[in-house]
Amino acid sequence: MKLYKYYLLALGVIVLDQVVKLLVHFNMEMGTMGEIDVFGEWFKLHYLLNPGMAFGLKSSHEYGKLLLTLFRLGAMVGIGYYIFYLYKKKAKSGLLWCMGLILGGAVGNVIDSTFYGVWLDNAPEGSPTPWFHGQVIDMLFFPLFDGYYPDWFPLVGGDYFLFFSPVFNIADSSIFIGVVLILILQKKFFKDKDNENTITDSPQEGDHSDKESKEVIVS
Repeated sequence: MKLYKYYLLALGVIVLDQVVKLLVHFNMEMGTMGEIDVFGEWFKLHYLLNPGMAFGLKSSHEYGKLLLTLFRLGAMVGIGYYIFYLYKKKAKSGLLWCMGLILGGAVGNVIDSTFYGVWLDNAPEGSPTPWFHGQVIDMLFFPLFDGYYPDWFPLVGGDYFLFFSPVFNIADSSIFIGVVLILILQKKFFKDKDNENTITDSPQEGDHSDKESKEVIVS
């Protein structure tokens, strides 16, 4: 199996992710007013800018976004090399496909963080530089159901809730799918080869008998 196909999967994720993000940026209004219903009220396109990490988390430090972007760049390079390392170690192809998904998602969001502040002028106000301060474009929204917590519910009784509220993108989805599959199939992907070799190389009961017989004849 050729190594390049796992990188091609990552490239496919990157291209799809960037195409969708740019289509959303140039054709949709930001926020609720620009929402597009895809599948009733359960699946919508909702243009949202994420200035930090997943689920809108961000650092209050002036250079927090820069540090985050640099960390993402380092992680991207590390994941790319890890795929090469796993291939050389003859790892399971399923694990390599999952790592390809994770790499594609990581690069997709790194492009936003690194360049969108310049290309799309979407860096948060007050950023020391638009480079490495771009905001990630999110658009996938699955508000499956909403309602109110029962009044007797501790702390949040009577409050409104929405499930599922996060807005994310294709890159996020690719990373999530890759990680979840690795967690589910980890026993298959990381099967202990040392144990297999030990079982394979251990002498059989008949081998002991033959060895003992030969020792008796020699003595």
